[in-house]
Amino acid sequence: MALKTPEEFVQSLADLHLQIYLFGEKVDDYVNHPLIRPSINCMAMTYELAAMPEYEDLMLATSHLTGEKINRFTHIHQSAEDLAKKVKMQRLLGQKTGSCFQRCVGMDAVNALYSVTWETDQARGTDYHERFKKYLRYLQEEDLVADGAMTDPKGDRSLPPHQQPDPDVYVHIVEKRDDGIVVRGAKAHQTGACNSHEIIVMPTIAMREGDEDFAVSFSCPANAEGVSYIYGRQSCDTRKLEETDLDVGNMRFGGQEALMVFDDVFVPWEHVYMCGEIEFSGALVERFAGFHRQSYGGCKVGVGDVLIGAAALAAEYNGVARASHIKDKIIEMTHLNETLFSCGLACSYEGVKMPAGNWQIDMLLANVCKQNITRFPYEIARLAEDIAGGLMVTMPSAQDLADEKIGPIVEKFLVGTCDTPVIDRMRVLRLIENLTLGAGAVGYRTESLHGAGSPQAQRIMIARQSNLNHKKELAKAIAEVGKPWEKSRVKKPTAVAG
Repeated sequence: MALKTPEEFVQSLADLHLQIYLFGEKVDDYVNHPLIRPSINCMAMTYELAAMPEYEDLMLATSHLTGEKINRFTHIHQSAEDLAKKVKMQRLLGQKTGSCFQRCVGMDAVNALYSVTWETDQARGTDYHERFKKYLRYLQEEDLVADGAMTDPKGDRSLPPHQQPDPDVYVHIVEKRDDGIVVRGAKAHQTGACNSHEIIVMPTIAMREGDEDFAVSFSCPANAEGVSYIYGRQSCDTRKLEETDLDVGNMRFGGQEALMVFDDVFVPWEHVYMCGEIEFSGALVERFAGFHRQSYGGCKVGVGDVLIGAAALAAEYNGVARASHIKDKIIEMTHLNETLFSCGLACSYEGVKMPAGNWQIDMLLANVCKQNITRFPYEIARLAEDIAGGLMVTMPSAQDLADEKIGPIVEKFLVGTCDTPVIDRMRVLRLIENLTLGAGAVGYRTESLHGAGSPQAQRIMIARQSNLNHKKELAKAIAEVGKPWEKSRVKKPTAVAG
């Protein structure tokens, strides 16, 4: 089947008839709901750019399964260059949307599962890898969006899954049948879940003895019986319900999160890729997290480009663009943003080929990338707020600007540089507000902290990957630690003539 157009993608979502709940009510026409549609526009951009010849090298790839051209979001990385193109593609999409375009989690899920299913088969004699390749081919040929579902609610985090008072706080198997399994539970913070055709479930932590029913990975249609979605709130999200777009900030695009609920969902064996193999659960978690932490070196950088541009425009419209301290702040924002991009590229070009045949990023550098992401966007946002000024958060509404009596007053007192229309100044300030404080901040600042795992999760991985013993040996070699000390070779220093 040919690559989908944006219009075909939107229609395919409408045809799913997903069970979505928002503000305590079921949403029927969700593709046209004002709170949801901006996130659909973001996802549609992954289809729109794929159809444009100038972006073909980044947006498309050649399937190693079929030899056909496919959307890169359904591709299994075949080289370090593939890994780097992924990051560059994500930066491009961040630049075009100024938001989270949501399709990365599925791409990172399929790439993690590809190698883990192969290794499980080698150790256990299972056939998970062939099942998964068949499913992957389906995603590629139909040009589908898959949601990577990893994060469980977790309940009491001091207890392992099998000791939870309510086991449903982790997705788990409640029944094994001749034709498949039945699962129950939920996945939280699911980015783009309501814009996906398929769901790929993975364990959220490394499982231990007793957790076998929780060590489960599978795929199912997003509209499978028993699957429902409770749409997540975002800061200032009800602005999207107003009749004007101005106060939204980002005029067309937005992110999306949902609580995904599994109420006794049946999964045929052909779509099960882990079922009790606890010893491989940790590898799946770490590889997915590694790929997803690499992703942030692209997507957040692209959104950062938009925020830096908006800050520069705000300075221009305020009449302070030539001030030395403003220039220095924009330089610092650029320095931080390009450092993030460098990390994303570094972990890509240092990637390695796995025994399964796919390529994986350098895990240490991917975690360093994400650790920087938990910090630098906060400073970029702070500097943007500094440059924008207090009007960013005290500005009158679009309704005031449109009012016959109040509008002229707003225009009179919100004027900036003489050649800048007041409406344009307001648009840019609202965009900065959106990206740093409003709904857009969920996909930029807040997601930079918690997406792909908390900062401490990356620090744990950095400690594991840092090879500290090797570094100790380097220091010992330079300092000759352990070499017998020959006192006879110690000489007093020769006096230096004055």
